[in-house]
Amino acid sequence: MSTSSSGADLLSWSFVQDPYSTYEKLRESGVVGRHVVKTLATELDAWVVTDYDNGRALLADPRLSKDAVNLPAIVNARSLDPEYSAPEHPRSMLFSDPPEHTRLRKLIGRAFTMRRVEKMRPWIERTTDALLDGVRPGREFDLVDDIALALPIYVIGNLLGVPEERFDDFKTWSGALASVDISAEEKQKAIGQAFAYLAQLIQEKRASPGDDMISALIEADDDGVRLTDTELMSTVFLVMNAGYETTANMISSGVLALLTHPGQRDVLRADPTLVPGAVEEFLRYESPLNVSTIRFTTGPVEVGGVTIPENEIVFIALMSANRDPARFAEPNRLDVTRSGAHAHLSFGHGVHHCLGAPLARLEGEIVFRKLLERFPTWELAVDPESLEWRYTAQFRGLEKLPVRLS
Repeated sequence: MSTSSSGADLLSWSFVQDPYSTYEKLRESGVVGRHVVKTLATELDAWVVTDYDNGRALLADPRLSKDAVNLPAIVNARSLDPEYSAPEHPRSMLFSDPPEHTRLRKLIGRAFTMRRVEKMRPWIERTTDALLDGVRPGREFDLVDDIALALPIYVIGNLLGVPEERFDDFKTWSGALASVDISAEEKQKAIGQAFAYLAQLIQEKRASPGDDMISALIEADDDGVRLTDTELMSTVFLVMNAGYETTANMISSGVLALLTHPGQRDVLRADPTLVPGAVEEFLRYESPLNVSTIRFTTGPVEVGGVTIPENEIVFIALMSANRDPARFAEPNRLDVTRSGAHAHLSFGHGVHHCLGAPLARLEGEIVFRKLLERFPTWELAVDPESLEWRYTAQFRGLEKLPVRLS
């Protein structure tokens, strides 16, 4: 049983199915506390921050480090498994601090521009239409598998220049990394397979560049400095995983929100210009990420009257922050016209704010607009109580969403 000092078990099946009642109690009893949290493959003694103001401030606080060199030793020290040995993370944009992070983000930003994202709009629209063409009116289908997972895989695959026949492998590797209940060995095997394939793909792009992000990353140059092979590999791996899982979860949980709030669906159908704002509300209402990626303190940090010592692991509970009544009025109510929904923390905050956020927003805007345009009738094909959320510690996504659209 992975319980914390408060008695809350943040790794239990029941918590994953309904995290909000637990987070509400935690916010009321104190905005920070020690809990057992699982990252990749080991249970860790960590600090979890549950309110919006402290969470947002800490996401941008330089005293919370993501440095890949020092992280493994701190993970080992805080692991509940004395036999566990944390693998070294390759230095990447996700696992680095300024000035190293600044250099990497600048180089990657040259390849992942708003222009490249906006250029994908017609292609994403055609792909969404093709997926929706496969929906048989009135016939039950799983929206998670057929739309929510399919679209981001096509988009990320197209963005990176991955051949379509390898998309299923990406899906398998990503699923293994997100799972709570598979072993460290299985996770390392999935990472190994992904990196072996990416090394081969990068080699092919070097020999024969295309109009894709991997080719652009190979060419990205800042005063003669380019990404090293390791940096290139870890960047592509990051884009592959972060861009797929979170967008898929946003789509499926957003559709569920509209299925269970038909009045809100009617509001959007009556005024499609509200869709971009509604996407922000879906991201706030049901964050695709449960907690932030791992950070550790480089010195004592005071949070809500509690001092977190140096070399402690800290997670920000994004789902909890996004439903903090001190920041969002009536936070448990879905409101597609909510002003200020964009202040959610689902894409992080500060220097590590998600670089792929514009692409995720674009996908969300397109898929929800087309679903509303093409299908006047939406019906959940099962009792909402029977729906299950995937058993992962990091992400928040539905296992299945059986629906009928017509």
